[in-house]
Amino acid sequence: METRANYVLIGGFALLTTVFLLLFTLWATKFGADRNWRRYEVVFNEPVTGLTEGGSVQYNGISVGTVDKLSLDANDPRRVVALLKLKAGTPVKVDTRARLSQQGITGVPFIQLTGGSPRAALLEPSEQQPIPVIRAEPSALQNIADSTNRLVARLDQLLSEENIRHVSQTLSHIEAATDSLASHREDITALILDARRASANLNATLATANGSLQKVDRDVIARLPALMERLDATVGKLDAVAGSADAILAENRPALRSFANDGLAQLGPTLAELRALIRDLRRISDRLEGNPARYLLGRDAPKEFEPR
Repeated sequence: METRANYVLIGGFALLTTVFLLLFTLWATKFGADRNWRRYEVVFNEPVTGLTEGGSVQYNGISVGTVDKLSLDANDPRRVVALLKLKAGTPVKVDTRARLSQQGITGVPFIQLTGGSPRAALLEPSEQQPIPVIRAEPSALQNIADSTNRLVARLDQLLSEENIRHVSQTLSHIEAATDSLASHREDITALILDARRASANLNATLATANGSLQKVDRDVIARLPALMERLDATVGKLDAVAGSADAILAENRPALRSFANDGLAQLGPTLAELRALIRDLRRISDRLEGNPARYLLGRDAPKEFEPR
């Protein structure tokens, strides 16, 4: 009995030791794995159709990890939270961006990381965010979908009933205009011919005018030297006249000064006497016109004899 009890104790101890070793091995393996991997979160504001857990994560086209978990945001179910498991040496910076992409048009979706300038700091965990969050950008598919939606909305607006009615009216007006032009085809042909004749006449007139202008230009250029010589001679004569005038003024400056001082001073009294003389002459003229005999003889004029 004692021997069997010892075997049971030894077996139980061996079993516990084995389990402990297994757990330690698992812990050590997980600890080593955790040291080789780092976790990040990406919050998408768009559907992630086709993306699954275990999907690839690439950094500028190089595989750097996988999608560990996908879930909806508890505060906003329109957003999708993707938990990424990346290699510890991946240079995830604060300006690194994530977007949903796919291999080809119908390929498997994956998460593409881009950006990360050399001088930017590494994205590290903090007390507020134990798992760092990589900012997400709209994917090319989302941009295409948004553009398509806007295009469809604009097409709906363009092809509204009112616009279709306006286009129909415009086509009707165009048809009426073409019918009117067709009915006046001969008049339009005549108008075109008249326009051609007028254009030809205008070209001939312009050619004649150009020839006349060229001839005038040649005549003017030919006469320009003679005109310049005459102008120089005239300027020389004007200089000579100006010099003579200066000499005359210089020679007669004393006489002019005497006239300005003495002659102009006597001019005022002379003009006053001249005015008085004119008044006297006007008075005499008035008397002569009124009664010349009395003015000349000093008595009234004799009366004429009138026979009875």
